[in-house]
Amino acid sequence: MTAARPTYDDVVIGAGHNGLTAAAYLARAGRRVLVLEAADHVGGAAISAQAFPGVDARLSRYSYLVSLLPRQVITDLDLDVRLVRRRYSSFTPVPGDPTRGLLVDTGDESATASSFAGLTGGPREYAAWQSFYGRVQSAAEKVFPTVLEPLRSAAAMRALVGDDELWDDLVSRPLGAVLRREFADDTVRGVVATDALIGTFADLDDETLRQNVCFLYHLIGGGTGDWDVPVGGMGAVTDGLARAATAAGAEILTGTRVIAVSPDGQVEWEGGSATADVIHAACAPTVLNRLLAAAGAEPVDTEEQPEGAQLKVNMLLSRLPRLRDESVDPVAAFSGTFHVNEGFDQLQRAHAEAAEGRVPQVPPCEIYCHSLADPSILGPDLVASGAQTLTLFGLHLPARLFTGTDQERAEVKDLALARTLESLNSVLAEPIQDVLLRDGEGAYCLEARTPVELEADLGLPGGNIFHRSLQWPWAEREDEVGTWGVETRYEKVRLAGAGARRGGGVSGIPGHNAAMSVLADGPAHT
Repeated sequence: MTAARPTYDDVVIGAGHNGLTAAAYLARAGRRVLVLEAADHVGGAAISAQAFPGVDARLSRYSYLVSLLPRQVITDLDLDVRLVRRRYSSFTPVPGDPTRGLLVDTGDESATASSFAGLTGGPREYAAWQSFYGRVQSAAEKVFPTVLEPLRSAAAMRALVGDDELWDDLVSRPLGAVLRREFADDTVRGVVATDALIGTFADLDDETLRQNVCFLYHLIGGGTGDWDVPVGGMGAVTDGLARAATAAGAEILTGTRVIAVSPDGQVEWEGGSATADVIHAACAPTVLNRLLAAAGAEPVDTEEQPEGAQLKVNMLLSRLPRLRDESVDPVAAFSGTFHVNEGFDQLQRAHAEAAEGRVPQVPPCEIYCHSLADPSILGPDLVASGAQTLTLFGLHLPARLFTGTDQERAEVKDLALARTLESLNSVLAEPIQDVLLRDGEGAYCLEARTPVELEADLGLPGGNIFHRSLQWPWAEREDEVGTWGVETRYEKVRLAGAGARRGGGVSGIPGHNAAMSVLADGPAHT
């Protein structure tokens, strides 16, 4: 006699931050919830890990900053999560002359103005910067609260923003044209443009406006666009969510690989199965499509295979390196986002080279030092020695470059890493290799992951950190208005991960919205 399948109100596939958020909300509402995770731990891409053998440092191995996590989610779930606001927004050595740089200090307006004075346009450029970001922040303050509500129409969102010219700049015109019009200086244009390219492989003049969508998400977080440091690393965020979910009664099974999902609510995994009223897929849509196909069902998302475009590098340093710009304190430069060879023209040139199938000669990248804001991720001896972490995110290194045999992929990775470190060294007064610590086995404390490796590590399709191309955070079709942006063609299957509308980044927003699609009948907006 065959044993009956256990029955749950909700089965969540994936114990990343979004899956855990959905599970916590659902369990706190009294529903019986099961979370299935293929890895032997929770957290997905938002984890802290001891990346280097014998070294007492827990790094945010993949995701590393928080911009989109709403305060409401933290409050609703009673999360013990602390986020630190960075005083220094960014430091950018001037392309072609790294002895000069632009330091944006949110705590000292006069210092920022003085830094702008040395650039093309001088005071006029700073005034343009203040005007542009002032208008963008006004829009962010209005748009961000809507991400936890049913979807509004584009017309309703435009009216809410209340600035038709800005709306057209963000939603209708390629960002490259907007930046050329607004700013005279190549460095400034590049600083603004990078927010359009994190995790998105696009020309700034791309008529599809993929870069514009990415730009909007990076600037609306919290209504301010600030990228905050999670105290204790990313693992502190997901550990808090896991505690909230299990405290409310959710059951989490790790080391459990789902092999099939049926639209009628059947879930099968290696060694077991269950029935659910609702299945919440916190995995990528392409992964869900494979699980549905295994049950003979049609896909829920027809986007072509997504593609990531970044090189993620983790490092541990004996100290901060010296800068070629001797007028800037390295602590200030590394406390915010440090832009390396990310001038507007450099970004465009690197994209063109990568689009032609070549590793860029000078890969643009950006770095930041978590341990300056949060030394708790380092052991006491490392803190006492002055050691610091360094996170590097390389742009315009798409998955298509890392194809072929294992040896061919390794060779391209070695080339990409070598050129990226050369790019970084071009703005330093000493090679980064001179301040890299060595691990317990004598190797450099340096770990690099390509998009192909991120797919293998985390199930990110093509290494895409957003699971798929980002979508506008409002309804693009009339039948989406009033929905939560998580619904699929199957009533019992919802998207609860980054691939949902209003997904991407460490936010919990898709998890919240997947839960609300079950728990609440939100007001429809027109």
